[in-house]
Amino acid sequence: MSKRWYQENRRDPWRRQAKSKGYRARSAYKLKQIQDKFELIRESDAILDVGCHPGGWTQVSVEETGKEGLVIGVDLKSTSPVEGASIIQGDISRQETIDRIEELLDGKELNVVLSDISPKLTGRYDTDQAISLELSTMTLDVAMGMLAPGGAFVTKIFQGVGIEGLISAAKDRFTIVQRYAPMASRNSSSETYLVCKNRLPKPRKRARGKSAYAQVQEHLTSVGVNVENQDENEEIVSGFRKISKND
Repeated sequence: MSKRWYQENRRDPWRRQAKSKGYRARSAYKLKQIQDKFELIRESDAILDVGCHPGGWTQVSVEETGKEGLVIGVDLKSTSPVEGASIIQGDISRQETIDRIEELLDGKELNVVLSDISPKLTGRYDTDQAISLELSTMTLDVAMGMLAPGGAFVTKIFQGVGIEGLISAAKDRFTIVQRYAPMASRNSSSETYLVCKNRLPKPRKRARGKSAYAQVQEHLTSVGVNVENQDENEEIVSGFRKISKND
């Protein structure tokens, strides 16, 4: 741990305030500021918090939805219980995790899907940004499978290649799509949040039959990130990962 990191964290007012108020992470104030501006969460809503560890956004979600709300947090990491919420340890990209979420929903549709998910950082910005883009896009596709018409979606994004493709895919699925940087974000961070409101009953015509992932792949190809090979048995190096054309 560097001396500079330690000193910056000691001076961090959001960290101190989070600790004094009982929030598990300073990021709780990012969601509170998003909520103050956009009023996404209402009492008795059903909320899914993807990448919930250590639980700060889940805590805020429980506060905002009240006693009649339903809050579900999911993360690969083990997360200590949050009073008023259900916590799942699992991979959101796997069907068994989706099944567990649907069991807890018990026939309800989600009103809001939140994601403050971050990749395990490598220290190489381009790599970390590409992984973050994949996670955000994957979470958008998950949200579209469970989010009620009129619902909202929020995900963290890092500025870089492919972001415009994700924003375009979101605009095909929601009537309002905005970028927003909460005051609680660190000044040195390139993160911002994509805030999407009023999910359309059906995606716009150009997106029908396509996942957000596929649309972002198309965007990456259009800006020269994907490398397409003529041989169908060769792999394509995508902006996200290596995939086989036969998959």
